[in-house]
Amino acid sequence: QVQLVESGGGLVQAGGSLRLSCVPSGSIFSINAMGWYRQAPGKQRELVARITGSGSTNYADSVKGRFTISTDNAKNTVYLQMNSLKPEDTAVYYCNADAVPWDGSRRLPNVEVWGQGTLVTVSS
Repeated sequence: QVQLVESGGGLVQAGGSLRLSCVPSGSIFSINAMGWYRQAPGKQRELVARITGSGSTNYADSVKGRFTISTDNAKNTVYLQMNSLKPEDTAVYYCNADAVPWDGSRRLPNVEVWGQGTLVTVSS
């Protein structure tokens, strides 16, 4: 079973920075893509940033130029560096992965996995 554990959320003033981390665990053959989503109170979950295994990235228009997604391939860890934070960035941030599990002898079908979420609060 593949699991994701996020860390790095917290309270920050507008204009400040935070870095989120997401570490996968379990028996994993490969990870095709990882991303960060967020959900603010009363709103739908939305994509913030995504990175594929080849390094291609895409960002929500609202965070372009302020947020950077990156990976540490040796650890399969994904990071979200958030700069110039705004109050409207306040949300629960969720890590997401498109992973290929490994059962010890063969690859299993792809699974989509979500972390438990980490709260980011930006005060004005």
